[in-house]
Amino acid sequence: MNVEIWSDITCPFCYIGKRYFEQGLAKFEHKDKVNVIYRSFQLDPHAPKQPTDDVYTLVANKYGYSREQVKGMHDNLVAQARLVGLDYRFDHALPANSLDAHRVIKFADTYGKSEDILEQLYKAYFTDSKLISDWETLADLAAETGIPREDVLSMLNSTKYEEEVLTDGRDASSFGATGVPFFVFNRKYAVSGAQPGDVFLGALQTAWDEVHPIISLNPEAQQADQGQICEDGYCIPNNPSK
Repeated sequence: MNVEIWSDITCPFCYIGKRYFEQGLAKFEHKDKVNVIYRSFQLDPHAPKQPTDDVYTLVANKYGYSREQVKGMHDNLVAQARLVGLDYRFDHALPANSLDAHRVIKFADTYGKSEDILEQLYKAYFTDSKLISDWETLADLAAETGIPREDVLSMLNSTKYEEEVLTDGRDASSFGATGVPFFVFNRKYAVSGAQPGDVFLGALQTAWDEVHPIISLNPEAQQADQGQICEDGYCIPNNPSK
């Protein structure tokens, strides 16, 4: 069973949502049969590669809030993140264009390390205040997962994976996504947002049951003698006169 997760590196709900999804997946009976695929989504494709303002100022300018209001909102996000074991430090975050970070995730997938680098990138942005658009930083993060940093720099010095990142964004829109995180189960069922773990568990079970339905080998028993079964807390023997 495939689960596709659309997210952006600078999206605080994406990191939190990933943790909630992992909680649901951990409870899923068939978790070893689930293939998780990470898809790209740029919340602001036109963001500059070098930060021009801090997070609070950017959000305040975009939505017309005061800086103090925005800081209060982000304090709430810090508390939400803490509930799932994450340490958000918005005071020193460096918001920047995420295209190259998404390209590195695509590249890391060829090494089977897309989730590893995604985790590194989230931590780099939200906790360690690193610039995720900087090529040297991206190469260093990839190297920590075992990917040769010179290979990463070579890839970044090309246009490789740019179209794949854009295609992911278009695919998300075709499924009706207007934001992230966005989770799609077997290309049929979708969950939007950082929902509780049990919501993801239910989605996993629904998608699984559709592909693996229980088929009775004695359907005629539904209309006649069911054989000897226990129901509703009782075990009643068959009528011996039959």
